[in-house]
Amino acid sequence: MKKISLLVLSLVFVGSSFAQQRKTQQGHTNQNKFKQLDLATPNSQRTASGAPGVRYTQQKVDYVMDIVLDDENQKISGNETITYHNNSTDNLPYLWLQLDQNMRAADSKSPDIETSRIPKRTSKDRFDKTYNDKPFEGGFNVTSVTNIDGSKLSYTINQTMMRINLPTPLASGETFKFNVSWWYKINNHRTQGGRSGYEQFPDGNNNYVIAQFFPRLCVYDNVEGWQNDQFWGRSEFALEFGDYTVNITTPADHMLGATGRLMNETEVLTKIQQKRLAEAKKSFDKPVVIHTQKEAEKTEKKRSNKTKTWKFFAENVRDYAFATSRKFIWDGMAVKLDSKNVMAYSYYSKEANPLYGDHSTRATAVTLKAYSRQTFDYPYHKAISVDGQMGMEYPMIAFNPGRPDLENGGYSDRQKYRMINVTIHEVGHNWFPMIVNSDERKWTWMDEGLNSYAQLQAMMDYEENYPLTRGLPKNIVGYMSGDQSRIAPIMSKGDNTYSFGNNAYGKPATGLWILRNTIMGPELFDHAFKEYANRWKFKHPTPADFFRTMEDASAMDLDWFWRGWFYTTDVTDIGIKSVKKFTATEGKNGSVNFVEDAKGAKKASNKFFYEVTYDKPGGLVMPIIVEYTYKDGTKGRKKYPAQIWRLNDKEITKAISSDKEIVSFQIDPDLETADVDVTNNSWPKKQDNKFNKFKKKIKG
Repeated sequence: MKKISLLVLSLVFVGSSFAQQRKTQQGHTNQNKFKQLDLATPNSQRTASGAPGVRYTQQKVDYVMDIVLDDENQKISGNETITYHNNSTDNLPYLWLQLDQNMRAADSKSPDIETSRIPKRTSKDRFDKTYNDKPFEGGFNVTSVTNIDGSKLSYTINQTMMRINLPTPLASGETFKFNVSWWYKINNHRTQGGRSGYEQFPDGNNNYVIAQFFPRLCVYDNVEGWQNDQFWGRSEFALEFGDYTVNITTPADHMLGATGRLMNETEVLTKIQQKRLAEAKKSFDKPVVIHTQKEAEKTEKKRSNKTKTWKFFAENVRDYAFATSRKFIWDGMAVKLDSKNVMAYSYYSKEANPLYGDHSTRATAVTLKAYSRQTFDYPYHKAISVDGQMGMEYPMIAFNPGRPDLENGGYSDRQKYRMINVTIHEVGHNWFPMIVNSDERKWTWMDEGLNSYAQLQAMMDYEENYPLTRGLPKNIVGYMSGDQSRIAPIMSKGDNTYSFGNNAYGKPATGLWILRNTIMGPELFDHAFKEYANRWKFKHPTPADFFRTMEDASAMDLDWFWRGWFYTTDVTDIGIKSVKKFTATEGKNGSVNFVEDAKGAKKASNKFFYEVTYDKPGGLVMPIIVEYTYKDGTKGRKKYPAQIWRLNDKEITKAISSDKEIVSFQIDPDLETADVDVTNNSWPKKQDNKFNKFKKKIKG
């Protein structure tokens, strides 16, 4: 009995010693690339499907404005009556307005957040602009803020935001009406920069492209509360829909285009212009010139000292802009959509002809058709492209670049395609975000990225073999494989990103291209994309609403894609690690053996068998697209869905059988996945040439 007890104690001691020697493994969180994305909790305003809920609410703001443009002093002044409709369930103690022009005020903080260095050399113009001791006296001069009865209304200005301190909280379902008067000096956008302003020509004439010119309400919703982030100059706008009654007084010889329907056509247009306009509304194949270059040149030289007032009404728009000049040529044509006809117009100076005359209105018309096909029919009655020598968008009107080489009167393909690219893009913004009204200040990619994707379809419609650049997978590789310390995820605020164009435009557009053409397929993607656009037109969607709708309408779990492509800076890099060839041979008792590289063995089948191991040095999950080249020279192709990586994120192996002998394997033969390193995409491995070695050496 004693011996047995000693034996038991010995075993316990030995066991405890082994336990002490065994290393305890640490736990970990779920790092699987296919885990579900953690999105905002659905509620009665925003559903789990990505659609607006039964209790979705949205504020409405109406404006009545009288605007005067002082062409002699490049100054604009205005009086506005604002009616704010509180459709939310909250009581609001104050309202927030945006004062975007204050970014150019003398005390603006925008220049102070940018780093700078003293250059070794600079141009005289840049020197004068950068080191001018007397800065431009821009910014709003708010002269009065009153109640509707004329009594003073308390307000506070904080940089580019103004708070209206309400006498009593505005209850749910109530409206509040008040007046604001203001003026500011217009910036020369060609020398001082900016998203609007004037361009002065050598003869003293000015082209005006005017936007962000009035104090306007911020968005209030159940996601952010007040979207009153300061405007630093890059990230754009979040705005409410409403109705605009706008009267704009300009020199009498100006030609003007604006958001909204012209209400006094017979007062501001000549009889011949009215006749030509009527002809343009019946012309579906080519633009009709309504105000000719010859007529514009005449007004340039003989300037009127009288004024006239243009009257417009715009229903259910989120912003307002206009362009005016005595230099403007005006043309237009009708565009037939499924549900109605709309107008495409262009306003441009002779300096932009013949480039604008040849392509501006046509590009606008193609955009109206292409975007309507991808989303919903354009709801407004017109879309305007203006020779504004920038790229900015507003409801029904866009300011675009494009001037020909005046020395020979023509233009290069580079000038042509740049002008068409930007025109399509800016006119396309009528859908994203002018109608599908996302928060540009916070989520730049929701308008720029989605719009850059839709733009690709319009460019392909414009011309056969149109030279596409931004948006194709192969064109984002250089950015994604670059210095990671200078790359931010797409889900970053625009003000805080490094490579703004690639981050907010190129990469999200490329992601949608890959989703449509490689992951989802055109039928599923197109249906889901159209569903998103229709669910959220004239509303305020968030990223979660987009992600959820794309999955809800397609029956595809895409959380792995959103997480990788939008929330990280991981790259695609999938390679072929090894290929083994097997022969099926006859074994004992009727069995079949697979023997690697068997020669001379008695075959059990005439098929060829291969074991292919794929590895994934890059962090992104993607489908595996592999092309086989057979010994007879023919080819075959197989696409494995991205879920093949769900249980092993490093490497996977696939066994395949083939009736014909395979002599080579090639991954992603059409460069569909933005693979940053194609040197590991083939078997047998292709000989690396000196140029590829040089590229790898300097990559990033």
